Amino acid sequence: MYEVRVEDDFAAAHFLNDYHGKCENLHGHNYKVFVHVQGAKLDEGGMLLDFSVLKSALKEVLNKIDHTNLNDIKKFSQNPSAERIAEYIYENLIIALKEKNIDVSQTSNNIKIKQVDVFETDKNRARFIP
Repeated sequence: MYEVRVEDDFAAAHFLNDYHGKCENLHGHNYKVFVHVQGAKLDEGGMLLDFSVLKSALKEVLNKIDHTNLNDIKKFSQNPSAERIAEYIYENLIIALKEKNIDVSQTSNNIKIKQVDVFETDKNRARFIP
């Protein structure tokens, strides 16, 4: 089994409606995102998935939420937790890669997105595992 990981970052604001504490207030983070892709077979060039293709797709997804108020995105139901952000990135990354003719969905025969990690800080991470 092979695995590759890329990382990128974005900045965004949010608040948590159903949280009782200072995170109820509008605030922001400089998020760091790690995407892990796994598969059993390498392509003719000896790669699971070209890093540049994966990084480009991740950048497309993150550009949609960079410097936004995440509460404005319906998917988050006014509670854009790091867990929900990781799931959002996963779902949109599948779409972005599919547009590049790369299937990383859970029904793919080879490569799959294994997990998406979203760090709100260097010490706090949420992970989405499909």
